[in-house]
Amino acid sequence: MSDTATLSKDLADRTHAGALLARMESVPFTLWHAKARVVMGSATFFDAFNALSLAFALPILVKLWHITPAQSGVLIGTAYIGQLAGALLFSWLAEKSGRVPSAAWAVTIMSVMSIACAFTGNFAALLTCRLIQGIGVGGEMPVAATYVSELSQTRGRGRFFLLYELIFPIGLMATGQVGTILVPWLGWQSMFLIGGIPGLIVAYLLTRLPESPRWLISHGRLAEAEKVVQQAEASTTKRVPVPEATVHAAFPKSRAKWREVLSPVYLRRTLIAWSLWFCAYFVSNGLNNWMPSLYNTVFHLGLKQSLRAASMLNVAQVAVLLVCAFAIDRVGRRTWTIASFILSAILLASLGFGGEPSVTRVMILVTLSYGIIGSANAVLYLYTPEIYPTRMRAIGTGLCTSWLRISSAIGPTMVGVMVGRNGVGPVFWMFAGVAMLGAILAVGMIETRNRRLEDIAP
Repeated sequence: MSDTATLSKDLADRTHAGALLARMESVPFTLWHAKARVVMGSATFFDAFNALSLAFALPILVKLWHITPAQSGVLIGTAYIGQLAGALLFSWLAEKSGRVPSAAWAVTIMSVMSIACAFTGNFAALLTCRLIQGIGVGGEMPVAATYVSELSQTRGRGRFFLLYELIFPIGLMATGQVGTILVPWLGWQSMFLIGGIPGLIVAYLLTRLPESPRWLISHGRLAEAEKVVQQAEASTTKRVPVPEATVHAAFPKSRAKWREVLSPVYLRRTLIAWSLWFCAYFVSNGLNNWMPSLYNTVFHLGLKQSLRAASMLNVAQVAVLLVCAFAIDRVGRRTWTIASFILSAILLASLGFGGEPSVTRVMILVTLSYGIIGSANAVLYLYTPEIYPTRMRAIGTGLCTSWLRISSAIGPTMVGVMVGRNGVGPVFWMFAGVAMLGAILAVGMIETRNRRLEDIAP
């Protein structure tokens, strides 16, 4: 092919790619979008369930297997090591092989290993199964977040995404309610069976979803992207006006490398995002994984009372996140995140004053704090895919979520050591300090609301 013909074809492909993006933006929210969001959201629901299931089995296992506080911290933290590996592995696969198959494989691993956890009979076996299961748990979320973000329109993207992301705390809330009822009745194994068996059905449903048109376009697979866009268009006769497409940003550039997230263009936003993920999940997962056991062992509540009190954390997160979903496109990602960190820090710091706090005070302030900072977690899942281009969106998101795994491995382990030595007061001071650090770092976020994905990241 001559140079002239090559240039002509390249121009035609770029024009076609830009037109496809404009057509995607012109299709209002329909059942086509809802189906994709619900199916991917179901995967995220069981991701949440499996991530937290151990917390509600642990109070029984501590007594059954004579597990020490330090061992509990290791058991919780080990799952996050697996999640770290999964986030890196599946974000790479999502860039290479597509969003949909990567998510399906992650959910399959997660579900199979959840069933395996139910048949373990000792600490070492459960530790091994949770480590492997973590690979699937950690792999699903960054891929799912990337996929849902790429289906979103510019206007209302925050609401569209956070209504999907709301499914994660609903999954956590369901884990709490199911754990409160079933663990005392059917035993700790029930948590892992419920987390695993339906997940296999969801994994199959994921394989039936259309691939992300943005990913197809970024790989030059325009004919396949055309078919997906046509499916979306066929779901409604309505159209919304869109600004002229940024054609040059639509077509594939050179394949992304891991190190591009640290290139001069993205270095500052990457480092800030990594730090925010670390701070947010250090606090939230530290609280979420430890509060059932702390209520039971430190504050001497009964098993049912401990599980019920801990389950309220996720009820609060759902309530706050529902407000966030309808406010985020007006308030902005940056403002909401800063405010969430500050409020959470104030609430947690107040528990460090005056010696050992009462259980009622802990229940109220920890629940409110978790609900608030939990909304910041969801905003980070919205914000992170927005700050990277399609060619490296899954990689960038996966690397960011790796920091939540690191912080979630460190946080529970530190809590286990500190509770054994110093009681709970210093633990709340530690969480408050990390939250305040997050507020300071969030000042450096870029604002992404109501901006096209292709315009935010070149």
